[in-house]
Amino acid sequence: MPEEGASDEELIDRVRSGDDRAYAELIRRNHARIFGLCASMLGDRTSAEDAAQEIFLKAYQSLGKFGGKSAFSTWLYRVASNHCLDILRKASRRRAESLDAVLEEEGGRLERLLRAPDEERRAEDADLVERVLATLPPDYRLILTLREVQGLSYEEIMEAMDCSLDSVKARLRRARESLEDSLRHFLGPDDVSSSGG
Repeated sequence: MPEEGASDEELIDRVRSGDDRAYAELIRRNHARIFGLCASMLGDRTSAEDAAQEIFLKAYQSLGKFGGKSAFSTWLYRVASNHCLDILRKASRRRAESLDAVLEEEGGRLERLLRAPDEERRAEDADLVERVLATLPPDYRLILTLREVQGLSYEEIMEAMDCSLDSVKARLRRARESLEDSLRHFLGPDDVSSSGG
């Protein structure tokens, strides 16, 4: 059976039987999402590509631990999330670009982005989103990336972060509040709109 027509479960069975081409197809299906998560978390495309490669290698080596209780892509998000958090924790002594600097340089674009995201400007604003997310603590950056950038449902985030629905909602609320609090003194209290669920 050609790799393109097989389900993820069929491909995983084939990988476990020694078919490396099946794993190449799993990488192809998931690379863009995992790279996007890494880029949002790490703030640097070169580091994101390196991390994505390490994540796919780690997932391959850990495939025996995948029990099939969730979708393969959700399990892969968990592997990627943990890997990115590890990188960020190890690099925590490195000074991140300050939120002040981002806002001074990009305040107008950021204000527009927060008020009314525009499909046509998505590519233009992707770098700005990554830079703003890079100023947040790693755990906040992760949950905002999964929900707001990657568009995962609460249930998928629960699986990816291995936590309860209440924990997802609480973490997401705190992350949004942290971002809005940081922005408020630059944009003014009336200019920062609350994000929806």
